[in-house]
Parts: sequence; structure tokens; C-alpha cells
Amino acid sequence: MTTRKLQLFVPAITPFADDLSVDTAALVRTGKALIASGAHGLAPFGTTSEANSLTVAERIPALEALIEGGIAGSALIPGTGCCAAGDTIELTRNAMELGCRGALMLPPFYFKGVPEDGVFAAFANVIEAIGDTRLKLYLYHIPQMTGVPITLSLIERLLKAYPDTIAGLKDSSGNWDNTKSVIEAFPQIDTYSASEAMIPVNATTGGAGCISASANVNPAGIRALIDGLGTPQEAELLEQVASIRKIFESIPLIPSIKAAVALQHGDPNLARVRPPLAPPPATADAQIAEAVRIAATAKGATL
Repeated sequence: MTTRKLQLFVPAITPFADDLSVDTAALVRTGKALIASGAHGLAPFGTTSEANSLTVAERIPALEALIEGGIAGSALIPGTGCCAAGDTIELTRNAMELGCRGALMLPPFYFKGVPEDGVFAAFANVIEAIGDTRLKLYLYHIPQMTGVPITLSLIERLLKAYPDTIAGLKDSSGNWDNTKSVIEAFPQIDTYSASEAMIPVNATTGGAGCISASANVNPAGIRALIDGLGTPQEAELLEQVASIRKIFESIPLIPSIKAAVALQHGDPNLARVRPPLAPPPATADAQIAEAVRIAATAKGATL
């Protein structure tokens, strides 16, 4: 078993008001509830947060609201990667100056089939433009969405050039072999799986834990699994989190996560999504309700 301290960061949903503006009060409220339920921190403004449907002018005050609302910067790894370098630099610098643990950065994702030299230069551009030793970057590998993978050779180049800046990686590929190869090749950085079902193997391989969409619904259960690794209860705890994960993998993920959170909080407004996303079909209602029911069985569940 690794001696690395495993952690759960939640890619928190972004609540929207009637006019689809960001509801920062609800963002703070739901974010604090996630931490109270066992999450070590939040990774807002990633895929589950609908970050690429938000403007820079929306994301900066939303992050500031989380901190002003009482969530420590050290518990935040906000997403900052955009297609335009200037936007990425602005968001990343803001996160650093607010004292965030780090920034979770997508590669520029519009152009496909770009050479590794170009992807390296995109990350290097941001690091050099900010030019501050406080900067910590977590690379965001989600090739099924970006079409631009974070390869082992790219990580190696970035670590060689910026060993004090590259702090970790979130692997959302769903490919455990890839996650394992990153952990084994680069034990000096924190590598997070995107599925809580991978927590046991992530831990035994030397990973850092989990950044999972369904942690919005089941933070207490996932935290219980982390704390229960190596105990007689591990198999039962894993079954609980895996069953919820399996439900969300069978229905539209982000709208269903938001619908489940709305059900937990008794607030239908939390289910709003921005186009092009749409509410989940009515046929998913029973599965969403079942995920909420299972999440409520976790020890310490407060949502």
C-alpha cells in the first residue's frame, strides 16, 4: 500500500440562475456541503462544471466567491485550460494569486493532430508568461473530449523543463493502463483517477486519489472507501461507490449528476444546464433516484 495520502477532489457542478447566469451563492453552498461530506477539496471549472460554456469573466468571480465563502485556496484546483493562451494565462494567474493549490489545465483543444512540440509549447507559454515559482499545474488528460492527449513523453519533457511547476495529472481517459503507466513513470507527481472505482488500484500503485464527477453525489461514500482501504470493509465500500458510478455511466453524465444533486438538496434549480447540454430524459429518473438512494446509505452522508 502506498504511503501517499489519498485525496478526493470534486469537480463541482456550476449552478445556474433562471437567466443561466452563474449562481455563485449556490456554488458556494453546494461546494461547502461537498467538503462537509468528506471531500478534501474541489476541482471546479472542469468538464462536469461545464467550464467551456463559461466565460473568463464568469469563472474569475466564481472562483473568488468560493474563497470568500470560506473554502480555503489550498482546497481548490480550478480548471483553467482554454483554447486561447491569453485566457488560460489570465485564469491560471488568478488561481495562483488567490492561493489555490494549483490549476488543472487542459491542452488547447480545438486543433487536432497537432505535434507534441506544439502542445509542449502551449504549456510552456503559460508557465513562462506567469513566471512565478508559486505556480503549480495539474495536467488534464481527457483525450475523448479534447482529441489532444497528454502523452508520457510530453509529461517527461514538461517535468524536465519545469520540475517545480508540474504537480500532477488527472487521467479522465478511463484507461487504467494509461493511469498506471503515468503513476509508475512519474512517482514524483500526484496522479488522480477520474473514476472512484479505480481508487484501490490507484492507491496500491502509488497514485494520489480521485477527481470524479459522481463525487458530486457520493462524496461521503468515496471518502469512506479512501479511509477504509485495507480494512475488512473495503469490498463493501467499493461496491457502494462502483454501483453509483455504473448508474451514471449509463445515462447522460453531467445533466444526470446535476439532477441528482438537485434531488439531494431539494432544489430543482440546481439541475439547470447550459446549452448545448439538455436535461436528462425522463427515462433516467428512476436511475437518478436510485443513485441518490445509494449515496444516502454512506456513513456520514449529509447531502
